Amino acid sequence: MLWWILVIVLVLLAVWAIARLIRTARYSLRDKVVVITGGSRGLGLVLARQICAAGGKVALIARDAEELGRAKADLARRGGAVLTLQCDLLDTAQIRSAVRQIIDHFGKIDILINNAGIIEVGPLAHMTREDFERAMRLHFWAPFELISQIVPEMRTWGGGRIVNISSIGGKVAVPHMAPYSVSKFALTGFSDALRAELARDNIHVTTVAPGMMRTGSHVNAKFKGKHDIEFAWFAASAGAPLISINADRAARKILDSCRRGQPSLTLTFAARTAILGNALFPNLTGYWMKIVNRFLPGAGSDEGNELRAGSQLRRGTPQWLTRLADRATRRNNEERGESL
Repeated sequence: MLWWILVIVLVLLAVWAIARLIRTARYSLRDKVVVITGGSRGLGLVLARQICAAGGKVALIARDAEELGRAKADLARRGGAVLTLQCDLLDTAQIRSAVRQIIDHFGKIDILINNAGIIEVGPLAHMTREDFERAMRLHFWAPFELISQIVPEMRTWGGGRIVNISSIGGKVAVPHMAPYSVSKFALTGFSDALRAELARDNIHVTTVAPGMMRTGSHVNAKFKGKHDIEFAWFAASAGAPLISINADRAARKILDSCRRGQPSLTLTFAARTAILGNALFPNLTGYWMKIVNRFLPGAGSDEGNELRAGSQLRRGTPQWLTRLADRATRRNNEERGESL
């Protein structure tokens, strides 16, 4: 009897795996128009490279004109069809204008990837209401506005894909990252809530919860409190090979999930373990986070209320500690920018 059960389970798994491969093969990125927020650097740029390599067209939305220029040159060398739009995602009017420009240029939008983000690291004692509001406006209200503008258009074209890049911090609250976690929880909830309702319109929503990724973005994260120490632990974690994932591999997995219309994707074994542990043992996870926080630096002086970019602090951290993350910084256009 047990043998029959095992055979049935294996057959079902094989059918499921084949079905996934067929669904992925059927949805090609060729000639698809993909909007990527925060597409001028980091994960957004890596996603754009892979989309262009697959024959897709990309519209990159970001705030820094110089970063956009370098990103466009990077993609042009790879033969990609690229439109860049300088846009402050904290401004609703600019978002609406950007969407209209993309549709006027390409005629449609097939995929929206809400990737733009800002990371603020430091003790809660140094975080202000403005820090929380800024994170909410970028991580929740900007995707809300983009989706509100693009979904009606997708309906007229017969469907589409939406990928919301949340975070492990949007599933399990992380000490010293309160504004980031709060806003990513909001994005995760919004993304999950949309999925069932938009499915009837053939619009598939994928919620991505990455753990640490080697995108090189640690130099553009913002820090409060004891700035140097906060940067050191965060940058070391971002580049640690056992708990972080290479940006190119992460992008491939995200695009595969998008093509399949997969509801949810969690990247890195460490992130999956943390989410599962929090779901099964919430009290134990809560106690563990208390212990973790004891090893993080405490609040600093009044000077700690100042936001400083990682690019200002990296010289005080030993290079061997951030070597892998620094390589990604140079590769993914993170080197000079400090914008959203």
